[in-house]
Amino acid sequence: MKKFTLLLLLPFVSLGAKEYYAKAEPYEIRTVASNVSGLVLLADETREGTRLSKAPYIRIDDELDRVELDKTRSKIALLENAVTLNREMAVNYERIIEKKARNYERVEALKMRSQVEKDREFYDYVATQNQLLALQKENENLKVQINDLQLRQRRLERTIADKSLEAPGYVLYALMVKEEQVVNPGTPLAQVADVRRARLTLYLSGEDRERAAAQVIYLDGQKTAYRIARLWNISDAEQLSNYKAEIIIDAPEQFSRLVKVEFRDE
Repeated sequence: MKKFTLLLLLPFVSLGAKEYYAKAEPYEIRTVASNVSGLVLLADETREGTRLSKAPYIRIDDELDRVELDKTRSKIALLENAVTLNREMAVNYERIIEKKARNYERVEALKMRSQVEKDREFYDYVATQNQLLALQKENENLKVQINDLQLRQRRLERTIADKSLEAPGYVLYALMVKEEQVVNPGTPLAQVADVRRARLTLYLSGEDRERAAAQVIYLDGQKTAYRIARLWNISDAEQLSNYKAEIIIDAPEQFSRLVKVEFRDE
């Protein structure tokens, strides 16, 4: 009788070593935290559990940021125009300097001119050179201001973008803020799920772990071309001597349902 009982158990143990059940979970559930401070103007609770489009599902007040961005762009345009005008003035100064240089050289060569007259020509020539240098220095300072404003512009553009949250193709798993709530950087705003693919997580016995990578994966009895995406080398702390494995599959019609996973030889 004992031998008969043992024979009945052996096929069950062998089948259990290759057959597992795992939930088809979203590929990723991501917690979205705020990068900015502000008042929440929109937190569309009606979109929880639905696939998101390009329309924002959370919007934080950005009115002052947009005003500042417009003014910053205007300042940049004015400064760039000033740089252009200064360049045109610099060209005129260079032409003047060329003529004054020739005049000074001509006067310097005349013995009938007094030293005072020669010095006056020299001072006038050098003064014009200094005016050109001052203009060039002013242009360099204007460029520094433009660079600073352009950096400010990019920061404002990023802040405005961060205040309008979109996640096309993702499912809004949970909203974590309410309208009229003030948020700060780091405040959790929502959880979104990537449902374009699914993840099966299972725990393989040591014996199956050695062979599973080379075997064919069957899901609910159907042969697939899937392979193990990740296989841990260290046994799981909660699953004792079993090893965690993950299989990435196409999105199923229904998530969180149990899927029978089998590993069979080619």
